[in-house]
Amino acid sequence: MKKRRVIGSALLSFVMGISMFATAAFGQQTSNQETYRVLIHGPTSEKAKAKASFGVRWDFDSKGFTTTVNAQQYQALLNNKNLTVERLPELQFITTANLAAKPGGTTSSGPSDQTPWGIQAIYNDSTIASTSGGSGIKVAVLDTGVNANHPDLTSNVEQCKDFSQTKVSLVEGSCSDGNGHGTHVSGTVLANGGISGKGIYGVAPQAKLWSYKVLNNRGSGYSDDIAAAIRRVADEATSTGAHVIISMSLGSSTKDSLISSAVDYAYGKGVLIIAAAGNDGPGTNTIGYPGALVNAVAVAALENVQENGSYRVADFSSRGNPSTAGDYIIQERDVEVSAPGRAIESTWNDGGYNTISGTSMATPHVSGLAAKIWAANTSLSNVQLRTELQNRAKSNDILGGTGSAAGDDYASGFGFPRVK
Repeated sequence: MKKRRVIGSALLSFVMGISMFATAAFGQQTSNQETYRVLIHGPTSEKAKAKASFGVRWDFDSKGFTTTVNAQQYQALLNNKNLTVERLPELQFITTANLAAKPGGTTSSGPSDQTPWGIQAIYNDSTIASTSGGSGIKVAVLDTGVNANHPDLTSNVEQCKDFSQTKVSLVEGSCSDGNGHGTHVSGTVLANGGISGKGIYGVAPQAKLWSYKVLNNRGSGYSDDIAAAIRRVADEATSTGAHVIISMSLGSSTKDSLISSAVDYAYGKGVLIIAAAGNDGPGTNTIGYPGALVNAVAVAALENVQENGSYRVADFSSRGNPSTAGDYIIQERDVEVSAPGRAIESTWNDGGYNTISGTSMATPHVSGLAAKIWAANTSLSNVQLRTELQNRAKSNDILGGTGSAAGDDYASGFGFPRVK
């Protein structure tokens, strides 16, 4: 039966191989040395006064503007009855030992496999030696940045922007990755084997990378920076006429209004948004945001069951709503597709390679596949491209155990989309 897509009605720490928890210390004793990121909204005249007093990091028009204040300034804002002030939490990750990145890469010997198991799986070819595709497509990876000098990535880096600095809102031409996560994700999307041809390959090695650093080197970031980056991608896609995919391996259990509206804005501008489902499984209704949004493709993580050539949803992978399984309708908090996410080898920020796990690793497989499909048929809209991903998704080689609705499962979504 041919799948059809129906859209139902209707921050951030990154989802690498880790569990994530918001760490906003609301209600604790504060000092004037502490700073907070806040969203301020109110009458135009009052907002203008606040802007003049505290400065503006990002202006979201009708939603208000954001700025950074100390504890005394924050209290003064709360005392202004004409303003609505929302404190934006900084979210951080907490590592889980069996999923987190191993320290250091393998800089001396190259990758253990130029086409790791996830690449072989998404190409449905266990003998593939290199990959191709993605020409003309831009993939905006919103993460911890990238090692733009990595030999397997350097020729593909087209844009670098840093939204994570504390003193300025945006630094053009900068996207240094002091963590490794962003470099790893980028490699799975579009690593090209390097000049020597002995490096690692991603899904779509001819695609171009827009690296937008929205998470600092600890792997945390504010929702206003992420929302601003999403909007910047959408505006650049519109002004240049480029086909652009946003890949976000980050998430939170909390829905954020700034990010939600930014995703809607970008989707309306023709950008396809692909995001991690989260690492809070195996319980139901654990999918995180922004992946849980209707206008984002939520990706679950698969692991390889080597003894019989099948796959299963990893235990850590967040699940959607079982009550909507089998309805072929993408609603909020639904997993849409799944892809390899456990023990994924890719590029690392030290110039070498590393193997880590998480729905963070599954997401760029789908982003790369989307780039490859779009490059082969640029007449597709972002909505049609999304439908094509769904139509390519198969569930018959994903072992059951957490829901058995064929083709629309709350754990694996429509299934595993592939090149062929």
